Amino acid sequence: MVYHYKFQKILQLKEREKEETQTLYNESLKQFEEAAEKLYSLLKKKESLIDFQETKMVSGFSIHEIQHYQLFVSNLEQTIRYQQQVVINARSKMQWHEQQLQEKNIEVKKYEKIKEKDFEKFKESLLEEESKQMDEISAIQFMNRGK
Repeated sequence: MVYHYKFQKILQLKEREKEETQTLYNESLKQFEEAAEKLYSLLKKKESLIDFQETKMVSGFSIHEIQHYQLFVSNLEQTIRYQQQVVINARSKMQWHEQQLQEKNIEVKKYEKIKEKDFEKFKESLLEEESKQMDEISAIQFMNRGK
């Protein structure tokens, strides 16, 4: 007798869904990391610009240069605020995909557990069948000795 799991196609479907969800999660994780790295880069740029301004203030520079740097910092801050929103959106998307992946993992594990239990029942029924056959063979052999 060959073992056949009655929910095998469903299990395969759930595994495929899990793999697709894993791919989507990995993509969203990558997008989040890229957005966070860009934000970090902008923040470092702002920090170094402010440090540069402070050193220039000590040595002195023109009002036109001060205005220019202030405008640049202001534009940089707007870009940083925008990038912060991008990071927040990317994080929430990544977390949503992570939750979906966890749910798919649970579904797959349920079907795998059902398969394990079903296979154990199958093995037990095989052992019972084998035991019955051995009993029959023993009875036949005993009957044949008596003749």
